[in-house]
Amino acid sequence: MDALKILTIGNSFTDSLTRYFKQVVESAGCGLTFDRANFGGCELARHWSYVEAEKNNPLCRVYQGGKRLCDILEREPWDIVTIQQASHDSWRPETFQPYADNLIGYVGNHAPQAEVVIQQTWAYRADHPQFLPGSPWGISQQQMYDQLTANYRKLGAECRLRIIPTGFAVELTRRNGKVKFQNYDPALIDTLNWPDLPPQAGDVVGKSWWDKNPATGELKICRDLIHLNLRGEYLQVCVWFAFLYNRPVSEVKFVPDEIGGGDAAFLRETAQLAVDTFQPEEKN
Repeated sequence: MDALKILTIGNSFTDSLTRYFKQVVESAGCGLTFDRANFGGCELARHWSYVEAEKNNPLCRVYQGGKRLCDILEREPWDIVTIQQASHDSWRPETFQPYADNLIGYVGNHAPQAEVVIQQTWAYRADHPQFLPGSPWGISQQQMYDQLTANYRKLGAECRLRIIPTGFAVELTRRNGKVKFQNYDPALIDTLNWPDLPPQAGDVVGKSWWDKNPATGELKICRDLIHLNLRGEYLQVCVWFAFLYNRPVSEVKFVPDEIGGGDAAFLRETAQLAVDTFQPEEKN
């Protein structure tokens, strides 16, 4: 493929494509039309509730500052429309259906030329509070990954859809990276003073930073343990490029200023490895 029109029906886990996607694609001599029908944290069920609201009330416009999803789907001859579950529900199998089927059918009605593709999302960073003993979820990082992967595989098999293996690429960086993320006791955060931060090297998910508490005027450590950091965003767009354009990541010439050349090469190689080796169905 030399040029694609891609629409995401998702959440912040596809918003993370916006920083580098166009630059990566164009550096390989390809073209991209990219748009998003996204809401932060939006589950498949909530997307379908918005569609139903728009269908039931002709004046209802939920998407993109006053548009209906059907209008967005019909606006361009999209080649690819992606769907995914919200990360907090990705490991819960009961949250996928019937909402995924409903959305897939809706896309088929309003953009019949488009291929619907699933993005496999990723497990949170190891220091996320939900992985602590006694947390409400009661699962580990590995269990989150295993369960969300099983759910996406099941959905892909049931609906005969391809899966973009972003989550697998994240796992490969965790397995194969020279620097491993060092988890820590959460109590460490209360002992730190500016500019020190808890360990965060080695993972493509998560970041920590200092910010001022507007109520007290004092600095505090903030943590995002869910979203891709800049390394992860570059990894993600390389996975999408290799998978959707069916071209080798070695064609990508763009390297962000924020990422070293050697690290960027590792991320590109990992993206290609994920696309080449991800198994869309569980091996017996």
